[in-house]
Amino acid sequence: MKKIIFVFSLFLIGFSTQSQEVKKNKNARVSFEVDGICGMCKKRIETAALKTKGVKFAIWSVETHQLSVIMDERKTDVSKIQKKILEVGHDVVLEKDKKLIATTEAYNSVHPCCKYRDEEIILDHQGELKKVKKN
Repeated sequence: MKKIIFVFSLFLIGFSTQSQEVKKNKNARVSFEVDGICGMCKKRIETAALKTKGVKFAIWSVETHQLSVIMDERKTDVSKIQKKILEVGHDVVLEKDKKLIATTEAYNSVHPCCKYRDEEIILDHQGELKKVKKN
């Protein structure tokens, strides 16, 4: 009788532990803002995201600067995707006044027309779909 109660207790403990696990979504949808200015930036940002293991889909909007991603949470997380984007020279906006800034070396590696931190370059993209920095 003691063995039956013991086995039953282990069975219940196993069930309660398993039910507390957070299920990771294999098709999680996330989006966040990434600085950029043109079609070349779009290609670079999307390629960096897609090269992250576990990312199934990535599209960046030139108008809104939002990167929308479908990823497998069992294989990756948002911080890994953001790190890949930083490595190719694009800043990631976390909140209104908080950013993850790409290194100077990474930023300098982008094409001269993609220097989104330079006001003159932003003005050169006048007429194209872009995000103008507000003072």
